[in-house]
Amino acid sequence: MVLPRFVRPPVAWLSRTPFFRSVGPSIMPPLERVMDRVTGGRMQVSGLGVPTLVLHTIGAKSGLERDTVLMYCPDGREMLVVGSNFARDAHPAWTANLLAHPEVAVSLRGRRIDVHAAPLDDVERELTWPKLERNWPGYRKYEVTAGRTLRVFRLTPQ
Repeated sequence: MVLPRFVRPPVAWLSRTPFFRSVGPSIMPPLERVMDRVTGGRMQVSGLGVPTLVLHTIGAKSGLERDTVLMYCPDGREMLVVGSNFARDAHPAWTANLLAHPEVAVSLRGRRIDVHAAPLDDVERELTWPKLERNWPGYRKYEVTAGRTLRVFRLTPQ
């Protein structure tokens, strides 16, 4: 079950509030783990409102596999992911992992797919923002709130 597209703007607005940005990093990961167990990895909590995947990276420092539930924007057969990190001032760790080890995997509805992650250059990033904001209204406001340039990656299936 996915919420209708018209529900995204108010949910997107709520996700940018100071309240959600303060509690989201604490409550969302446990909720995602429960949903993963209940659905066998076929659905994520955030996937009720927007396309969602599980990113399987290798830790830039630890070398250990890390799993992160992320909203993504479909782009043909490719996927776009943004390192918004709940609009915090630091880049999320998974973006450093992708920069260090770009050959990763994603799980979509429980199916694992090998992908290559490439950071977008400044020009492509700017051209991509309208598509990202159609997927999640007001998404670029995270960049303003965070006070940093958000990293955007293109994930290409291998």
